[in-house]
Amino acid sequence: MIDRYLSIEDMDPSQGYLLASTALFIASKYEDIIPPTVNQILKLTRNQFTRDQLFEMERGILYNLEFQVLTTSSFRFLERYSKIAKADTVSFFLAQFFLELALFDSKMA
Repeated sequence: MIDRYLSIEDMDPSQGYLLASTALFIASKYEDIIPPTVNQILKLTRNQFTRDQLFEMERGILYNLEFQVLTTSSFRFLERYSKIAKADTVSFFLAQFFLELALFDSKMA
């Protein structure tokens, strides 16, 4: 998410911590069952920025990415296929290993 945002938007390097914290906040809303609250994120960052700055950055990220938070990856397909196939843990991790090996070869992409 950070890479996609930075490929669209130029920003001051001093705002990197705010960008990373906001991306974590957005991702946790999508991935976690109980995402952290704004206060927990601010406490985690030792109040280096304000609540309004976090919400402004969140708005900027979501608008620039056109609310397309996720991109499809081979790992997501592996997760879904493993559930369908009822694969055991060893098989899943072996398949994940081969997926990661394929990342080093451009032909495999």
